[in-house]
Amino acid sequence: MEAVKKEPVIFEGFVIMPYKYSVGSMASKFFIKIRDSKVICGAKCPKCGMVNVPPRSVCPKCFSKVEELIELSGKGKLETFTIVHYESSVQALKPPYAIGVIKLDGADTSMTHFIGGVDFKDIKPGMKLEPVFKAKRDANILDIEYFQPA
Repeated sequence: MEAVKKEPVIFEGFVIMPYKYSVGSMASKFFIKIRDSKVICGAKCPKCGMVNVPPRSVCPKCFSKVEELIELSGKGKLETFTIVHYESSVQALKPPYAIGVIKLDGADTSMTHFIGGVDFKDIKPGMKLEPVFKAKRDANILDIEYFQPA
């Protein structure tokens, strides 16, 4: 029997698909606290004490259910960063911009966010950062406009 050669079929098009996504109860509390109080919280595990930012309802270390949020100062240390120069329709900012991995004081995990208020040449791993919040907040991660040198 002879093998049949199969060619891929490709359809090009554009789809607009509105959707809603629930971030869950823990992330909802996290975003509401940022929106209403300009406070960043972490989820503290009742069993092992690990503090996760952004919060998780299940501890990634011991898999315990997590329900407690603790307030953090918002200040932290830059672990690593990059400068984005390319443009894409899905980006929240127009390039160039800096984005970094920030470990907040009191947290055991890190979060990724924009770095601003500083020349790119002055950004260094280890620098202390603090959040700058938008004036009008909508209960999402972009309510933190960026982190700047503390």
